[in-house]
Amino acid sequence: MEPTGKKKLGDLLKEAGLVTEVQIQDVLAQKKRDQKLGDALVEQGFITEKQLLDVLEIQLKLDSVSLYQYPIDISLTNLIQKDFARSKLLLPIKKEDSHLIVAMNDPLDFYAIEELEFSTGYVVIPVIATRDDLLQTINRLYDSEEVSIEYIEGEDAPAVKVFNQLLETGVSLKASDIHLDQTEHHVLVRYRIDGVLRSERPLPKLLMNSLVARIKIMAGVNVTESRLPQDGRISTNILGKKVNLRVSTLPTVHGEKVVIRILDRSNVFNKVSDIGLEEDTLKDYQALIKQPSGLILLTGPTGSGKTSTLYGSINELNTVDSNIITIEDPVEYQLEGINQVQVNSPIGLTFAAGLRSILRQDPNIIMVGEIRDRETAENSVRAALTGHLVFSTLHTNSAIEAVPRLLDMGVESYLIVSSLSGVMAQRLVKKVCKDCATTRPATLVEKDIFERRHQTIEHITYGKGCDACRQTGYRGRMAIHELIVMNEELKQLMMNKATIQELKAHIRQKGTRFLIDDGLIKVKAGKTTLEEVLRVAAADE
Repeated sequence: MEPTGKKKLGDLLKEAGLVTEVQIQDVLAQKKRDQKLGDALVEQGFITEKQLLDVLEIQLKLDSVSLYQYPIDISLTNLIQKDFARSKLLLPIKKEDSHLIVAMNDPLDFYAIEELEFSTGYVVIPVIATRDDLLQTINRLYDSEEVSIEYIEGEDAPAVKVFNQLLETGVSLKASDIHLDQTEHHVLVRYRIDGVLRSERPLPKLLMNSLVARIKIMAGVNVTESRLPQDGRISTNILGKKVNLRVSTLPTVHGEKVVIRILDRSNVFNKVSDIGLEEDTLKDYQALIKQPSGLILLTGPTGSGKTSTLYGSINELNTVDSNIITIEDPVEYQLEGINQVQVNSPIGLTFAAGLRSILRQDPNIIMVGEIRDRETAENSVRAALTGHLVFSTLHTNSAIEAVPRLLDMGVESYLIVSSLSGVMAQRLVKKVCKDCATTRPATLVEKDIFERRHQTIEHITYGKGCDACRQTGYRGRMAIHELIVMNEELKQLMMNKATIQELKAHIRQKGTRFLIDDGLIKVKAGKTTLEEVLRVAAADE
């Protein structure tokens, strides 16, 4: 029951014309049990967070604040517990006589306001802040305070608490990695978000030894070894989510550097349609992976999302009548119903050796994490020729360059021609922030780039910068793709040892969409910017 006289969020959004009653009922039926209506509407794409906050700001006549620029009274964190602040997404930021100004993500949470007024004795004046802004600020303020107090008291507990806080912050920020870099005087904490490292608070230098020991114990590696690099894994629950962590330590002149890769299972594609392929490319790729045999390669540099695409592909093919086996280094995500093998080179379990054993396990579909050498390449090709569907990855700049790379490894051209079904290259680009997206007329230079690729553009979408995206104009990432499906003409060119330029000319003539072309389509759709596309793809492809 809502307190009497208080308007509900759904009514405010309907009055603003953003959603209908039918949409609200649909979202209520599908949302998670404890999820608020506003969060569910944003998550399911009916509204953006900015639209939600604008409605609350206008309808309730409340102010909005940018917390990372606001002069917050840090002493006010003593008034409420961190768990309450995080669960209710609120933070007291200023005190004025008997009034307490509280930043809230949901100023309609009247029960939270009443509880806060009862526990503090102040009259609460709510102001509006974005979800991410609140989470980041709550973590930063409470973590630094807790660490400094316990560190001064000399307890061992700070290492456990700090590690938990680092993980909670990383998951809250949707970071892919957490870096702990030791310098001469302190430890720098950095989070990789949307591919960019962002610095947070430093930690006391003397805390690092116990923190590294805690991490090593949980990761199952040698606690006493600090002279050699080590790798380990941790599976734990963070903020109610099951998360796998990959831990890497590296000795440096100032002590061990630790990098923690956060592997959030919810980020894995469940099917190919989640990958973000254009409609025609999606149709071609789905036809490609549904062939009974052949070699399908994904190419791109480290961090281009190849593994996620591979998982989405084999997930789509994961049925009870298929025996799917993978060999990976490392196994990043554990998938239900799929047999996954971890490479262990010190005991002889390499990609090549593992692949030989897999072929004796009667597989239908095989995924080889990466083709690194001649033996793995030849075994993958022969597996494809003997009736298996084989997925793997290569580090090349474009899709067509996978062919000369295999030739360089010593694989015979006739084997490549006979086995290779298709190659897809991909890169990750940052997405324009939906909350601050705006448009401007395209410049002559921008129009010229589009015209040279036989496309047109009149308006460019970009992010102005807002609290939700930390003034960057970007939030999240997406992939751009380049798919080559092998045909008889292309195979003949390969058999005749055509140059890479001749192969590119042929696929260009056949209308293949290169990385730059796919990127420009997404720029025109307002999903990313030209700067992002040109950062990862050559304009003169």
